Amino acid sequence: MAKYQAYAEYKDSGVQWIGNIPKDWKFLRGKWKFKSLKEVNRDLQCMDRLALTMNGVIERSIDSDEGLQPAEFSGYQIFEKDDLVFKLIDLENFKTSRVGLVFKRGIMSPAYIRLKPFVGTDSKFFYYFYFDLYLRGVYNQIGGQGVRSALNATDLLEIEVCIPSLSEQKLIANFLDHETTKIDHLIEKQQQLIELLKEKRQAVISHAVTKGLDPNVLMKDSGVEWLGNVPEHWIVCRLKHVANIQSGIAKGKDIAGKATISVPMLRVANVQDGYLNLNEVHHIEIEKDQLERYLLKDGDVLMNEGGDNDKLGRGAVWKSQIKDCIHQNHVFAIRPYKIEPEWLDILTRASYAKFHFFRQSKQSTNLASISSTNIKETTVLVPPKTEREAILRYLKTQFSHFDALENQCILQVNLLKERRTALISAAVTGKIDVRNWQAPSIAEAHTELSA
Repeated sequence: MAKYQAYAEYKDSGVQWIGNIPKDWKFLRGKWKFKSLKEVNRDLQCMDRLALTMNGVIERSIDSDEGLQPAEFSGYQIFEKDDLVFKLIDLENFKTSRVGLVFKRGIMSPAYIRLKPFVGTDSKFFYYFYFDLYLRGVYNQIGGQGVRSALNATDLLEIEVCIPSLSEQKLIANFLDHETTKIDHLIEKQQQLIELLKEKRQAVISHAVTKGLDPNVLMKDSGVEWLGNVPEHWIVCRLKHVANIQSGIAKGKDIAGKATISVPMLRVANVQDGYLNLNEVHHIEIEKDQLERYLLKDGDVLMNEGGDNDKLGRGAVWKSQIKDCIHQNHVFAIRPYKIEPEWLDILTRASYAKFHFFRQSKQSTNLASISSTNIKETTVLVPPKTEREAILRYLKTQFSHFDALENQCILQVNLLKERRTALISAAVTGKIDVRNWQAPSIAEAHTELSA
């Protein structure tokens, strides 16, 4: 915040998470600027549905199946333009939206808190103020009692708020609109670059494992329409000719009265695209004599049976990271015996294999699943061993390059998010003085966003 000036004089707010505030600002409980209302949507007088999301308040169709669905909308409550909306239940969940500014008349969940501004109150300034409290976890700390499961409207209105003059409220809100839009634009550009890098990585994998590294090699028809030509000297076969598949254990089996042991078990969530997430591995009670049947072995290529379409066929190589670990029935263990696990793993991550999995899967809404029989029919390309090793070395180098670029983008996104959070907090608590800030012209704003 070095480029912004501070106010000339400050006073102590008396509240730890606010600190000093400008001398001319007031510091009062929120109940002096807002009142809590709850107007029930009786007789369905309003059918414009809104929803509080991580992207703020948005319109949502009455027929939408997103989120929890009510039996009817007569129990919903009506919100008016410029109201503030809060979701202050389940506060332990840090991945849910908490604060929103209502942009039009509409209905929302009866579980939400509605605050209506008094005259002389700029709702957008206070949206940013209350949003800052959410970002800093203040709602979870109110009263010094640690994490609380919920806050009600009375709790909320007892929170003390910073109150600049109305003109200054509007200026700060406009300043934050402009600056956060610029930051959000930069974040979006970095996220777009991350997606482009992922697409490029996928293209590099697919070309290397289906065309090889020699651009002058003679080619032949693979016999697979979506695969096309492959190097003439490569073997084209089915996965069942180079590997066996072990199915995992199903949960819910009755083991009452039987001798059991507790063992770690991999689930779909543990098997990511090209790596394993072992931060949270569940344990399961099984009969002792079933351990060997479902035991993972070093070099197994793990593959998800299904789930969301992006999880279908997703996998990685097991390196015996956990002793005596088994896998659930939604994760296949593919055990190659004629080729390296790393080669089979990279083949199944290629676009042609992913297309085969999708084409052979059973689709249900956004879910998909594939059988072991169809996995066995996946086309496998087998170059000579020395060529497989060379391709894997090449891909390892390429992955290191892509990882470095993606990590740099992720770092930039995190820094931008931190800057956004710090800027909001500094502005709404008076740590920076933006009274001399002027909104840029349309041409200047366009130039800033295009830079």
